[in-house]
Amino acid sequence: MDVRFEAVTKQFGPTMALDGVDLRLNAGEHVLLAGANGAGKSTLLRLLTGLTGPSTGQVRIDGQDPRQSEAVRQHIGLLSHQILLYENLTAFENLSFFAQLYGLDLNIESTLQRVGLGAQAHFLVGGFSRGMKQRLALARATLHEPQLLLLDEPFTGLDRRAAHQLGQELTQRARQPDTMSVLVTHNVTEAAQIATRVVLLRRGRVVHEQGWQHDRASQELQDLCDRHLED
Repeated sequence: MDVRFEAVTKQFGPTMALDGVDLRLNAGEHVLLAGANGAGKSTLLRLLTGLTGPSTGQVRIDGQDPRQSEAVRQHIGLLSHQILLYENLTAFENLSFFAQLYGLDLNIESTLQRVGLGAQAHFLVGGFSRGMKQRLALARATLHEPQLLLLDEPFTGLDRRAAHQLGQELTQRARQPDTMSVLVTHNVTEAAQIATRVVLLRRGRVVHEQGWQHDRASQELQDLCDRHLED
């Protein structure tokens, strides 16, 4: 899957959220988007979902506008800090519902085992911790085995242990062939283990990008961000 932003701007009233972004993301990459609040990171993710379009410029996924291609959107998954689960249903019922929406015939029990929730399959989601809910949300977001997974602040509200558990799940997925992800997070500890490339945004513009290796320390990533994003 090939993703391109070509001279992209996105304006909300007088605010320029993205300002002339040129960016290409390649198949197999796991890209960290980093920057201060308001830098344009989440706006960039929303453009990839096809739920909104640029003010000017083009966004293309495999040469297609995601707003106009259902085939492209079917290969995208989204996990955000907004968990979006039915709390009055069990974990099993939640995944069964979303599997039916996708027209999938899956072993739901096996899927829950994969994210460490097999023993809680028939418990109501309303009684889950936030970390458990987020792991269930990850299972939901990847039911259809998307080629591109969008991650918008997935560690928000998680304690250190829960964040590490979710990070391990995402890292394991990032090691699988033919997967791609774009991650927005302030959690550099987990991001350093997931990312293969870092893109830094400042005031709606790309100010730095480079490859990243998993064996580098998270402090190096923090130093990189500080060096290029400080005022």
